[in-house]
Amino acid sequence: MIRRLSDLWTANPLGFWLVATACLYFVVMAVRLTVIDVRSHLLPNRIVFPSYAAAGVLLLPAAVLSFVADAETGQDLSATLFAVPGLRILAGGAALWLFYFVLRLIHPPGMGFGDVKLAGVLGLYLGYLGWSHVFAATFAAFLLGGLWSLGILAARRGTLRSAIPFGPFMLAGTAAVMVVLPA
Repeated sequence: MIRRLSDLWTANPLGFWLVATACLYFVVMAVRLTVIDVRSHLLPNRIVFPSYAAAGVLLLPAAVLSFVADAETGQDLSATLFAVPGLRILAGGAALWLFYFVLRLIHPPGMGFGDVKLAGVLGLYLGYLGWSHVFAATFAAFLLGGLWSLGILAARRGTLRSAIPFGPFMLAGTAAVMVVLPA
């Protein structure tokens, strides 16, 4: 995401500010949801639902502006999957929502519906960056959650039946991928 921001600054300042604002919103949302989920094992709709709108309003125009800038510079856009502006963002949100929804159907006690709803928001952000980011963040979330669970078991602070809030790991995995992987 950082590299994408530096590229946007030179190519399209408006796109830069849209993406920077989306990142700032993500940080605020992530901190609020992490604190709430750790305390109460809930991801409130009053935060998650507006996040869909915020991500859409900020990232979709940024994707369109980026697409137009790439087309004007003569880059070959036919080789990119979902080259239509914003389609990859929406597809990323839908794909991640559907993946978590299936996990919820398979094992309802293991995944709350708040996690499913949050997955759609995270998919919008990750879809803006690319499919590799969607997959890497999903893997990172489960890796971090699994390591935390092993730590709880090793410290004898919980059992195999202990519930842990998964939202913070989803947010941490997404944030790590947004910062570490190049766009």
